[in-house]
Amino acid sequence: MAKKEFLFLQGLAGPFFSRLGEALAAAGNGVHRVNFNGGDKLYWRVPGAIDYRGSLDKWPRFLAKILARRNITDIVLFGDCRPLHSVAIAVSSKTGVKVHVFEEGYVRPDFVTLEAGGVNGHSRLSRSPDHYVEAARALPPLPTFPPVPSSFERRAKEDLAYNIASLALAPLFPGYRTHRPWHILTEYAGWAVRLLRRGAERRRSAITLNRLHQDGRPYFVFPLQLDCDYQIRVHSNFVGVQDAIETVLASYARRAPADTLLVVKGHPLDNGLVDWEKRTLAAAAKIGIADRVLFLESVDIDSLVCGARGLVTVNSTTGTLSLRCGVPTIVLGDAVYDMPRITHQNGLDAFWTEPVAPELPVYDAFRRVLIDRCLIHGGYFSDEGLTMLVTGAMRRLEMDEPRTSVVRMPAPVRVPVAAPLVARG
Repeated sequence: MAKKEFLFLQGLAGPFFSRLGEALAAAGNGVHRVNFNGGDKLYWRVPGAIDYRGSLDKWPRFLAKILARRNITDIVLFGDCRPLHSVAIAVSSKTGVKVHVFEEGYVRPDFVTLEAGGVNGHSRLSRSPDHYVEAARALPPLPTFPPVPSSFERRAKEDLAYNIASLALAPLFPGYRTHRPWHILTEYAGWAVRLLRRGAERRRSAITLNRLHQDGRPYFVFPLQLDCDYQIRVHSNFVGVQDAIETVLASYARRAPADTLLVVKGHPLDNGLVDWEKRTLAAAAKIGIADRVLFLESVDIDSLVCGARGLVTVNSTTGTLSLRCGVPTIVLGDAVYDMPRITHQNGLDAFWTEPVAPELPVYDAFRRVLIDRCLIHGGYFSDEGLTMLVTGAMRRLEMDEPRTSVVRMPAPVRVPVAAPLVARG
């Protein structure tokens, strides 16, 4: 098999890309890298990296020269919506260079996504349930996948080191602009406050969870996503999480049975710059459903979701957890798992009274094909997970043709069903 020339762009904060590059180089492939900031530079250990000091507008021409001069066959990157990466995908499409996109797993935990061309709303995966049922017939039964260790503390330390290096070496990269909406010091200030309040958050959640158990009424779950996430900013019609909250609460107030509750779940990686609990409960009070809306910050998400009557999500991977449990699930944005026979397709207002449950054999077929085509067993935040991830990624990247499902069906267009209820800000 002919060896390849891989160009690595930005990865998740941590050593994964460097370890993968070392493994590809040891196998005889060419390995190249562009660093855009000090954090990129800190975590890359393979010789010969290029430091790009220019601005975004000069990046397309610079990249085209690298692709030509180094005979690049494949680009490897994390996340396809970062401006630098969007440009790289556009440039590569004109040159025939393959792009391999890593993301956090479509199915979590214990899996990482690696897909050719794009992920999430840009994925080439089919949206036809019949395709997955047919494709799964050719696959062997899934093996038992052991849990992958993962450390939040490790993730936090690697992110901190990355951003300290980015700040310290900023003069070396004058043209770099982060894809994140807040300055990193602002984010860390939010995290510091949230960590100080963690004990109070857990106590409030314990009281709320006890109230939920004692109440006994059936409940729906709405897991919040990160306001800065491209899943919200690019792959949905919502202008932000506030918009999604208002839309879901308005529909619930109009149509949900009076003997049900709505549990809104905070995101574990939210930076704390916005008090989503306060905003959610204020919006619920304004439309007269304060006694039917609960907010949970800290909770075992598996037991919460699997005990629900239904799950409402913009496009969170929590949806794959609810589907695995047979819980009716509706997607309000764009998600690879949103298709007939798997998710509810009859609109949000109808979901509260007639939620359509997934056909579990169809979802099982979808999951099996997904694992075969674009998921790798492993993780970013432990040595064991990284070892599995590098081994699995090597097998995929050295294939002559990427393994992807056939032609993708058009994604459904989602239109919010209610005007905002409370002022933003």
